[in-house]
Amino acid sequence: MTYVVTENCIKCKYMDCVEVCPVDCFYEGENMLVIHPDECIDCGVCEPECPAEAIKPDAEPGLEQWLKLNADMAKSWPNITVKKDAPADAKEFDGVAGKFEAYFTPNPGEGD
Repeated sequence: MTYVVTENCIKCKYMDCVEVCPVDCFYEGENMLVIHPDECIDCGVCEPECPAEAIKPDAEPGLEQWLKLNADMAKSWPNITVKKDAPADAKEFDGVAGKFEAYFTPNPGEGD
């Protein structure tokens, strides 16, 4: 099992999870984070830290698309180990449906 970042992170990109990760397995995209599934040690400390509840264990049904996205994007996005401020409009996007189709971008973030 590993943990994956799901759709609700898009345009929210809270980074509380990054601070608590003991193995630094988060990678930063332009408007979301992902977890590298081969680096995640399944400790679960990140899941309750996410204000948007966007982190889920991959054992939950229907997360195959997100596991693949996390694995693919972690290969090209920079590692992030330091918490940064969330976007100013993050709360407005928390819980919005259809964010992947409307807002996902494969562009990398800044990383550390």
